[in-house]
Amino acid sequence: MLFPQTHAGASEILKKDFEAANPGVTVNVTLVPYEDLQQKATLDVQSGAAEFDVFDSWYTEVGALAAGSVIVPLDDMLKDADDDDFIPAIYDAYSKIDGKRYSIPFDGDTEVLFYNKEILERNGVEPPTTWNEYADAVAKITEAEKDDGVYGAAIMGQQTPIILMSTYANRLAGFGGGFLDEEGNPTLDTEAAIGAAASLNDVVGDAMPTPLETGFDQALQAFLSGKVAFMEFWTDLGTFAQDESQSKIVDKWGVMQLPVGGDADKSLAALDAGYTMTLSSAAKNPDLAKKFMLFATSAETNLKLITSYGSGIDPNRLSTLSADEYKEFNPQVQEAASASLNGALPWPTSKEAPELFQALTDELATMISTNGDAESTMKKVQSQWESILG
Repeated sequence: MLFPQTHAGASEILKKDFEAANPGVTVNVTLVPYEDLQQKATLDVQSGAAEFDVFDSWYTEVGALAAGSVIVPLDDMLKDADDDDFIPAIYDAYSKIDGKRYSIPFDGDTEVLFYNKEILERNGVEPPTTWNEYADAVAKITEAEKDDGVYGAAIMGQQTPIILMSTYANRLAGFGGGFLDEEGNPTLDTEAAIGAAASLNDVVGDAMPTPLETGFDQALQAFLSGKVAFMEFWTDLGTFAQDESQSKIVDKWGVMQLPVGGDADKSLAALDAGYTMTLSSAAKNPDLAKKFMLFATSAETNLKLITSYGSGIDPNRLSTLSADEYKEFNPQVQEAASASLNGALPWPTSKEAPELFQALTDELATMISTNGDAESTMKKVQSQWESILG
């Protein structure tokens, strides 16, 4: 099995439980940085190494993996997966490429806005409902507390698509924009797309230092240690925040839907990150691999993962999203996840998606590092996307 490092906790649980249920079977897990998943999977198949049977894939990379014959369709297998129970907002986005289903939803990821109640209270700040209010709140808190090492926000701007583009996508959805129109044409030079970029650029100067070096681990540690007031993050952060073994803010945090911007009046989440189980075309144990994939994505397993500290997994099914056990385990997280997964902005999943994402990520990083102009940045991205898509 090939997993991202962020799913280390989940992989340990899956390995232990699957081996216990299948005596004589050994699950070998390899962990790699999330940005290396596609390259590692592709190389494993194309080189003939065939080390892996199953890939825990970022859903946006499924189209490229399918086009490269790295993975195989799973339409027949999904009939045994109780697929009517998958959350509608993620099912097609996570699994469907050119009319065929190549993967099974595993980790239903969207981001919401977490905040530190104590920091907001001592600065007289209310949870923001618009991105403008958010920027004002971040600036106020940073000005008041930066000398003590406390900042208004941690902005995840690490120059890798799954991080920086997620931060941008939160604003793109909040401004009512999208990546592509219904015909598949880029829409990154629209008023909403430009407004989203400007909103991001406006806040980085008041955020925790070096946003372009702030990724998953750095942001997580900053929030859990009580050093930042706001952080956009995946819904499972609430599970980390209530874990007394690693959090200094137990019962001191809140969570809400992401703010809105421009003319938008309704919060909409983006399907940031999100992982799905795929079957290697070079799998040496395809039958056992399929059994593992059905096990890992089942309602029973998902419920265990979303109610376990450190798993890093969010709901993939309607039944687990609304389960009493999930509500009791962390009611704030359950409420936030229910709202954010009730319709969301998907990212492109075509074979060109990785190239599209890198182009957008690189230009956003340049804009942030040079305090560049949002409009010219997004018009440049629009031109690059049009060229890539032909």
